Amino acid sequence: MTKGEGDKTPQQLKEEGNEAYKLADWDKAIDKYSQALTATTEDKERSVFYKNRAAVYLKIEDYENVVKDCTQCLEISPKDPKALFRRAQAYEALEQAEKAYADARTLQVVDPKNKEVQEMLSRVHKVVQDLVEEKTKTSGKVQQLFDILFDPGCEKDKRETCANNLVALARERAGSELLMKQNILGRMVQMLKTEKNFEIKIACARTLSEFCKDLDRTKLILQEIGIPWLLDLMNNKHEGLVNATQYTFQKIFNTLSGMDIKLERKPDKILLAQNQKEIDSLMATLVSIVTQRTMSGLCRDAVIELILKNVDWEKLNWADKFIRMGGIEKMLDICSELEEFQFESRIDITDNTRMTTAICLAKVYDSQYDDKAREAYRNRVDEYIRLRLLTPDLEHKVRVAVAISTLLLGPLDVGSHLIAREGILEMLLVMANSDDLLQQKAACEALIAAATKKDKCRSIITQGTDILKKLYQSKNDAIKVRALVGLCKLGSMGGTDASMKPFSEGASLKLAEACRRFLVNPTKDKDMRRWACEGLSYLTLDADVKEKLISDRPALRSMIELAKSGDMNCLYGVVATFVNLCNAYDTQEVIPEMVELAKFAKQHVPETHDLDDQDFVDKRVTILAEEGAATALTALSKTDSQNSRELIARLFNAICQMQDNRGLVVQQGGTKALLDLATEGTKKGKTVAAQALARIAITINPEVAFPGQRAYEVVRPLLKLLDPECQALENFESLMGLTNIAGISESTRKRIIKERGLPLIENYMFEHHEMIRRAAIQCMANMCASPDIIKLLEGKNDKFKYLFLCASDEDEEIIKAAAGALCMVMSESPKCLVKVFEAKDWEEILEFLLSHANKDIQYRGTVIVFLLVSHDKQTAERIIDTHCKTALEAISKIDNPEFVLPKAREYAHNTLKLCATQWKLIKDPDAVD
Repeated sequence: MTKGEGDKTPQQLKEEGNEAYKLADWDKAIDKYSQALTATTEDKERSVFYKNRAAVYLKIEDYENVVKDCTQCLEISPKDPKALFRRAQAYEALEQAEKAYADARTLQVVDPKNKEVQEMLSRVHKVVQDLVEEKTKTSGKVQQLFDILFDPGCEKDKRETCANNLVALARERAGSELLMKQNILGRMVQMLKTEKNFEIKIACARTLSEFCKDLDRTKLILQEIGIPWLLDLMNNKHEGLVNATQYTFQKIFNTLSGMDIKLERKPDKILLAQNQKEIDSLMATLVSIVTQRTMSGLCRDAVIELILKNVDWEKLNWADKFIRMGGIEKMLDICSELEEFQFESRIDITDNTRMTTAICLAKVYDSQYDDKAREAYRNRVDEYIRLRLLTPDLEHKVRVAVAISTLLLGPLDVGSHLIAREGILEMLLVMANSDDLLQQKAACEALIAAATKKDKCRSIITQGTDILKKLYQSKNDAIKVRALVGLCKLGSMGGTDASMKPFSEGASLKLAEACRRFLVNPTKDKDMRRWACEGLSYLTLDADVKEKLISDRPALRSMIELAKSGDMNCLYGVVATFVNLCNAYDTQEVIPEMVELAKFAKQHVPETHDLDDQDFVDKRVTILAEEGAATALTALSKTDSQNSRELIARLFNAICQMQDNRGLVVQQGGTKALLDLATEGTKKGKTVAAQALARIAITINPEVAFPGQRAYEVVRPLLKLLDPECQALENFESLMGLTNIAGISESTRKRIIKERGLPLIENYMFEHHEMIRRAAIQCMANMCASPDIIKLLEGKNDKFKYLFLCASDEDEEIIKAAAGALCMVMSESPKCLVKVFEAKDWEEILEFLLSHANKDIQYRGTVIVFLLVSHDKQTAERIIDTHCKTALEAISKIDNPEFVLPKAREYAHNTLKLCATQWKLIKDPDAVD
C-alpha cells in the first residue's frame, strides 16, 4: 500500500473526507476520497471510498458521477446496500426509472425492512408502469409516423412534421430505444438514397446526433451506417444539412472520448483507451479525404473545422499523426486555391475556407510543444514551397504567394520564417510590380500580411511603397483596394503612439477617407468592403481617424451589415476596427517615475493622443452600441479562431461597461453569444466574456436577460470570476450578478450549489475589500432562501454564528443583508434560532439592531427578536431580561413613519404582547392602568 498526501494513510484521508462531508465542504470531501483511492490498492478500501465519494456527488446533484462511483463499488461488493441505494437515487434523478427500479428491487432483497427503499419502489414502480403504457401508445404513434415519413407519395408538410417528430422522439431515452428496435437506421439509410427534401434530410441528421449521445448506439451507428455514408450525407451545398451532419460527427467524437467543450469536460482517459480504434479511424478518414476534388466547399470547411476542434488531444497525440499523414501539405493545397484558377482539378472552396485552414494550421503548430517539433513543422512548409517554386510558372508563384498569406494569418512564426527566406520578399515585390492582375492581387495580399512585424514593414516601406502607390492607381478595384490596405498597414506602423508617423502629416486621414469611399459605395461588392474594413483596422490606431470614422454613421452601418452576413473573411477587419474605436485592447500602465527615467536615458516615450481620453472612448462605444454592433459581434462569434473570439469578448465587455448599453446587448442577442464565448476560447477571452455576463446580470432582471435554460448556464462563467487571479472588480461584479441569479428561484440556487459555488462565495465573505465582502454577504443572503443552505447552517459549524456577527458590522448594506438572511433562516429553522446564543455578544447585537437609526435595519431587528421570543418561554425570558425590552417598548410607542416603519412597530408590539399573554413574563402592553 502506498502513502497518500505526505505521510497520510488511506484511512486518514478517508477520515478527513468524512469530516469535510459533515461540514458540507463538498470540494474538499471529493478531493480527500480521490486521494484515498489513489493511495490504496486494497479492494475493500476502494469499495468504501467509491461509495463515500458517491454520497458527496449525490449532495451536489452530479448524478452521472454517482452512477460511475456506485458501479465501481458494486463491482467489488455486488450487494452493498448504500451503493445500491445511492445509484438508485441517481438513476431516478436522471429519469432512468427502469434502472432505478432494478436497483431498488435488488436492495429490497438485501434490506427488506428499509422504509426508504419501500417508498422508492412504490414511487418508481408507478413511473415504470406509466412508461410501459406510454411505450405501448408511442409504439402505435411511431408506426403511423413511419407510414407517412417513409412514403414518398405523402404530402410534403406531413412528411416534414413527421421528420421533426422523429428528432423529438430520439431525445427521449424510451423513444430512442423504441426507434432503434424498429430498425430506424436501416430505413433512414434506404430513404436518404433517393430523398430530395433537404428539411427531411436535416431532421434525419439531427436524429442521428441524438442517438450519438449514447456510447453503445454511437458504436452501432459507426458499424451499421459507417463514416463514408455520413460523409456522403454531409457532402452537399446545403448549409443546413452540412451543419447538422457536422454536429453529428462532433457528437460522435464527444461520446467516444467523454469530452464536452461547453461543460469544459476534457477527454476521459479510460474512454479514450477503450475507443481509440474508432477515434483513430474517424480522424484518419477526415484527414485523408479533405482534399477530394468531388467534395463541396461547405463540406470541406466542415471537415477542416472537425479536424481543428479535435486534433490537439494530447492523450491521443493526434497532431503528430495529422502531420505524418501529410495534413500540413493538404491544408496548404486547399488554402492556395483561388477562384480565378480555371482547370478541372481545382478544389472547391468557400469565402471562409482560407481563414478556417489558417486557424487549423495554427492549432496544429501550437500543439507542437518543443523546438524540435516546431522546426520539423517549418521544414515541411519550407519543402512544400521549394517544390512549388521548382516550376516557377504563373500558377505556382501565385499559389506560393497565397499560401504565404494564409500562414501569416495562422501560424505567424511559420509565415515570418518563410518571408525571411532569401528571395521570397523580392519575388513578391516583383509579382506586385508585374502587369498581370492575378500576380498583383496575390502579391499584394501577401505583402499586407507580411507587414505585421516592424522589421518586415521597414523592408516593405523601403522597397515596396512606390509599388503599392503605383498599384493604387490601377483601374481594377480589386488591385486598388488591396494596395490601399497595404499602404494603410504601413502607415499604422507607429501603433497608438501619437508621436510616430511613418507617412506625412494627414496621410492617415486621406487613406481612411479612401477606405470609407469603398465602404459606403453601393456599387462595390462585399469583397471590396471587406478589404476597406481591413484598411481601417490599421488606420484606427490613430485617434484622429477614430473620431472621423465614428462620426460617419453610414460607414459604421456598412461595416455592421458586412459582419452580420457571417463572412469570416471580414472578421479581422471589422473586429479590429471596433476594438480600436473602443480602446478594448490591453494598455501598459504608465508609471510616471519610469517615464522620467526613460526621458533621462534618452529613450523614446510613447505619447497618448488627447482624443483617446475616456470621455471620447465612452462616446464612441455608445455610438457603436446604438448602431447595433452587438448583432454584428454575435454573427462573428461563431469563428473557431481563439484570438478573434477574445477580441469579440473584449468588445462585448467594453460595450457592457456602460450601464445604458446592456439592454441593447440583450435585445440584439448578445447574451447567447457571450455564453458561448465564456465557455470556449483563450483564458482572457473567457474571463472578459464572463465579466460582460456579470454586468448584464447586475443591471437587467436575469429572468429577462437569461430566459429559460440560460439562467443556469450563466452560473458557471460567473463562478469562474471568483478566482484569486481575477481582478477585484471582476470578483465584485461576479458576486453582484450571482446575487441576482440566486434570487430567481430555488432551481438557480441549486445550480450554484451544484457548480460548487458556495465555498467560493463564503471565501469572499471574509475579504478585506469592503465592496467585495458586502457583495458576498448579499449573495449569501439570497442563497439562504434555499433549504439546502439552511440545513448547512444547522450543522456543527460556525457559519450561522458568522452570519449573526455580520449583523453588527459597520457597513449598513452588510447589516441589511445579514439581518435579512437571519430572518429567512430563523423563520424556517428552530435549530438556528438556538444558535443565536452561541455568539458571545448576542445581547449587544440584538440591541444594536433594535436601536439602529436605519429604519430597514431596525425592522429586521424586530423580526429577529419576534422569532426568538416565539420559540419557547425560556428563550423569550432570556430576551426580555435584556435592554431589548426597553427598545421594543420604545419602538411600539413611536407612531411616526419617519422614525419607525409601521411594520417594525407592529412586530415590536406583537413581541411584547406574546411575552405578556403567552409566556406571562411581563405586563400586557395593551392593559389599562
